[in-house]
Amino acid sequence: MCLENFAISLALKYGFIKSMKKKKLTKKTSGKGRSQLQIKQKEKRKKDFFDRVYSIVAKIPYGKVTSYGHIAEVCGIKSSARTVGWALNGAKDSGLPCHRVVNRFGALTGKLHFGSSFLMEELLRSEGIEFDKNGNVRMEKYLWIPKRRKSKKK
Repeated sequence: MCLENFAISLALKYGFIKSMKKKKLTKKTSGKGRSQLQIKQKEKRKKDFFDRVYSIVAKIPYGKVTSYGHIAEVCGIKSSARTVGWALNGAKDSGLPCHRVVNRFGALTGKLHFGSSFLMEELLRSEGIEFDKNGNVRMEKYLWIPKRRKSKKK
């Protein structure tokens, strides 16, 4: 009798607790364990980051280039240069001068997203930008480093 009570108490204890935890998780979360609020906040941050990228790209002067990393640093997340590239892939038909963004060595890594692999180089050459013997932009001459926005003090 004692053993049966022990088995029943274990079954109730562990089985009941597990089902309670599952119910709580399904109410609070969806997908990969994230709540709807967390997903919305992440989407908002992504949109804000993309908007900051677009505003910086719009400021790149004619005849100058900048790197994905410089844009990411000004946007506040230095390690997100790839995300800058991803943002620019979505803005190719926006009229922004996306062709003025190159990698840190001056290589035209985004040229495949311009329809023709030569279009990005042609656009930069038409602005007077020179290339070295390896086909990279001469960064020492044409690099434009965006200024970091001053934060508002309260």
